[in-house]
Amino acid sequence: MRNLKNSRTLSFLALALIYLCAGALGFLLYSVLSFDVWLNLLIADVAATVFVFLWSLIFRNASVYDPYWSVAPVVILFGYLLSSPLTAQRIEVLCVVFIWGVRLTGNWAYTFHGLAFQDWRYTMLREKSGVFYPLINFLGIHLVPTLIVFGALLPAVCIFTEESPRSGNRLFLLLSILAVALQGGADYQLHRFRSTHSGALIRTGLWKYSRHPNYLGEILFWWGIGLFGLSVFPGRYVLLLGAFSNTMLFLFVSIPMADRRQSRKAGFEDYRRATRMLLPIPRLPAADSKQHT
Repeated sequence: MRNLKNSRTLSFLALALIYLCAGALGFLLYSVLSFDVWLNLLIADVAATVFVFLWSLIFRNASVYDPYWSVAPVVILFGYLLSSPLTAQRIEVLCVVFIWGVRLTGNWAYTFHGLAFQDWRYTMLREKSGVFYPLINFLGIHLVPTLIVFGALLPAVCIFTEESPRSGNRLFLLLSILAVALQGGADYQLHRFRSTHSGALIRTGLWKYSRHPNYLGEILFWWGIGLFGLSVFPGRYVLLLGAFSNTMLFLFVSIPMADRRQSRKAGFEDYRRATRMLLPIPRLPAADSKQHT
């Protein structure tokens, strides 16, 4: 086990096998269930997540789950592609999600060093939660993200599983593509900066205008998918619930954790005051407190 975890290649192979088995389990359950499409998918998705969670316990590393966020949506839509008539709209949605998934998974693979390494956020949660960590691990690290991505993907699932006479507004798909470019550009700049400025605070490129441009890209991507689905199925506002939940996850969990970690670096407070958290909206000048007569 130690040799496997310390080997990047063996760790990749182990994760590939785990995810192949998780996908097979999900497809098997989905094919035998006879509930509503949404409920069938939810049960299959949660079952696959539980399978991955069990392997995270075996490896004592919650980062076994990390690729799930970007791999599961692509696998799910390709599964529906096999049983749905091809339309231009479905192909467009699949291509957008596929580009997002490949880029995000590629970014994970680039930073993956093996199963001996765990995401710093999970380590922080383990240190702070103590005996409650197993519960935090299952609910917070595995189940909640799965449910959020499930909700965010539902607009695309509806496009694949339901017929609609309406064509979606492609401006929203363009928003998702631009979000992928934003996220990819931010990650590329961060990797280049870290290769020469280990442990320093990045304040250049996109990071000069937003403290979390990579997170902004992820948020905008799912809003694009959600709004596109809403334009195909007008009035079905429940399709935006996933994008909204994803935004809340970043605003109240991911970003505060990242800021707390960054706050240890020199100059962070000045950076925080000068740079917006997400959107680079210019700050309004302070109102003059003097009264004029």
